[in-house]
Amino acid sequence: MSVERRGATTRAVNTIGNQTLARLYPLHLERLGARTAAVCAKHGLDGLVIHSGTAQSKTTFDDQDWPLVVVPTFRHWLPLAVGGCALLVRAGHKPTLFLNVERSYWEGPPDPEGDHFFASFDVVEVHGAADIRKALRAHIGGLAFIGTDRAFGAALGFAEDRLTPAALLKDLDSTRVLKSEYEVVCHREANRRAAVGHLAAAAAFADGAHSELDLHLLYLRETAQDDVDTPYKGIVAKDEHAATLHHVAYSRRRDAGRTLLVDAGASCFGYQSDITRTAVKGSGEAADTFRALNAAIDAFQQVLVAGVRPGRLYQELHDQSHLLLAEALVSTGIARGVSAQALVDGGTTRKLFPHGLGHSLGVTTHDVGMKLVAPKTENPYLRNTSSIEVGQVFTIEPGCYFIPTLLDEARALPGGGGLHWPLVEALVPFGGIRIEDNIHVGDSGPVNLTRPFLPH
Repeated sequence: MSVERRGATTRAVNTIGNQTLARLYPLHLERLGARTAAVCAKHGLDGLVIHSGTAQSKTTFDDQDWPLVVVPTFRHWLPLAVGGCALLVRAGHKPTLFLNVERSYWEGPPDPEGDHFFASFDVVEVHGAADIRKALRAHIGGLAFIGTDRAFGAALGFAEDRLTPAALLKDLDSTRVLKSEYEVVCHREANRRAAVGHLAAAAAFADGAHSELDLHLLYLRETAQDDVDTPYKGIVAKDEHAATLHHVAYSRRRDAGRTLLVDAGASCFGYQSDITRTAVKGSGEAADTFRALNAAIDAFQQVLVAGVRPGRLYQELHDQSHLLLAEALVSTGIARGVSAQALVDGGTTRKLFPHGLGHSLGVTTHDVGMKLVAPKTENPYLRNTSSIEVGQVFTIEPGCYFIPTLLDEARALPGGGGLHWPLVEALVPFGGIRIEDNIHVGDSGPVNLTRPFLPH
């Protein structure tokens, strides 16, 4: 059996003690089990079969698969990245893990990061869907299947209307919004791991000439991750590339550069971090202005974090971020002869800050359950429209970007959008700025999971 249940390999230095995991994980499962039972009762079900996932083919022109992407509902229960497994969850019963031990000699699954979770399940080793189907035969009528591989669910004997019903999945997604103490501890550790890479990349950028690829590989090395281990493809963008919001086509050119924007994270037992920092080098009016803007965004980002409170609409924070950005544009001289409020009302800030302020964070980077209503028309890309509650974890990531196509639209606004265009044009080669932290809404207020490890 290639998945070791004892003495599992630690792929990154873990600062969460075994006693902490042994105490918190069962409480997490108890809480999750109760919430899942309530969802099942609402839908007239006895329980669920949750599939771990199936590796997907990269292309029809070759026989390569992508690395397994674990079904998030499965990962919410346990951090095991083995395809073809299934979890049987029924109210009043210890959950059963059908552990797939059927192996290809071409590839094998990664060892789990820890083994604290195995004791919480009845573990049954299986060789494919046929074994699971036999074990489920007595219960199948009261169950539903949750997973992305509908053919696997059908092979287990589930009827079409029991294969990941949309209404059921939506209710299950809601159980991921408010985090247990175990989940928060994992998010905090994921932030610590990512901060190590951010500090290393920033130091290398400050000290010498490196390509974006160099800095990306440095980040992976320092965080003890392979590309497939990261929560998402890291964004490592120098200079004008920092104006591409999801820049991942890394340049191989080694030069000192003006700007470095790194948006990258790490994982801990499936829970993710998503952090962005921007660094500036050089001198002269443009560099000094860009540096001042970076400092202003860093400062008002922390104002936004301090404004997190239960009952407040997250979208209010997003709207506030535009006013704070407008004030930063005025204070740095990027906007002149116009008020901050006019920059917001006239649409200028939305040409410089086109994305949403943040999103839910959990076992996926852009997690579910916090965009229950559509955002306002002027905020089309906002991923979080929730009313803030104790237990949520989300990002706060304001930015400002000098994107040529959007600058053309800003220039066409009345009065040129209030921007001082000679200075704006000088800032285009610097690309853009984003500052992103991960926030837990605690009982006593917002808890910044990032700043203890990455203050600036």
